[in-house]
Amino acid sequence: MRAAMAEALVGDDVFGDDPTVRHLEAKTAQLLGKEASLFLPSGTMANQVAIRVHTRPGDEVLLHEGCHVYRFEQGGMAALHGVQAVPLPGDAGRVPITRFAECLRPDDPHYPRSRLVVLENSHNLSGGTVLDAAYSAEVRKFATENGLAVHLDGARLANAAVALGVSLSDLAASADSVSLCLSKGLGAPIGTMLSGSAEFVRQARRVRKLLGGGMRQVGVLAAAGLLAIAEGVARLGEDHARARRCAASFRGVPGVRVADPVTNMVLVHTDPDLVKPCAEHLAKHGVLALPFGVGRLRFVIHRDVGDLDVERAARALSDFFSSRPGSERSP
Repeated sequence: MRAAMAEALVGDDVFGDDPTVRHLEAKTAQLLGKEASLFLPSGTMANQVAIRVHTRPGDEVLLHEGCHVYRFEQGGMAALHGVQAVPLPGDAGRVPITRFAECLRPDDPHYPRSRLVVLENSHNLSGGTVLDAAYSAEVRKFATENGLAVHLDGARLANAAVALGVSLSDLAASADSVSLCLSKGLGAPIGTMLSGSAEFVRQARRVRKLLGGGMRQVGVLAAAGLLAIAEGVARLGEDHARARRCAASFRGVPGVRVADPVTNMVLVHTDPDLVKPCAEHLAKHGVLALPFGVGRLRFVIHRDVGDLDVERAARALSDFFSSRPGSERSP
């Protein structure tokens, strides 16, 4: 990947003449079944660009209460675009269609306009759970009937597709726009693709420039992205299998409860007071886990994690909890 980056042909992407970026955008559009794609530096910027294109100040966005664009993007919808979020409950990132319908605003000058539904697949805060194509089609039908657009935060869409045994285009078909991170499980150092119709991408390119995402000889990064989509998707099943083995090895540890992984994330539930010291203990033993809400640690399996790393994580987790008073009790 570093060799490909060093040898990449480059141009000025702000003017649309970087050949490696153009190649990556065409490949990604084809992969996702869309007319066009745009290269951006981050998933957050891709989501915010999409929201800007789909909405106007004063509009409302319907989404799951744990959605990344609501929880982890610094209130960008409001701060950047004057758009209001309507966070809704749902199991594993899935908001019931009836809940979306209940929150639709009538056509009345007293109310903001409901203009966009945002989905996230796989769902980060739920531990990498997935939304199948049938559910997404239901959301599409609801949105079309009510004049809303649909944006899919597909940062980990490749993980969802592999877990479901379907193509990325199957999962993207119901969305007007979709983002796909080239980093995360696919292994590139940076970059997110934003895909949709040719007109959507034309508008998105303008917004990318407004938000400071216009870059020059960025083919050095696009070259890594080309390798990520060419080779990274095919090996994600290895990460998922390793996540299942990781979860199984954690289940014998006293004082923890482990959720069944769907993709490449393992969530460990424990006493909230133990989350931070546990993460610190793990880090001292070369294992990085993220405190992830109240009483949870998140472990993510990726291409640089092997079987020996999983064994080391299990030993370090066991050492921490086995040394605690009352370690024979589970949370």
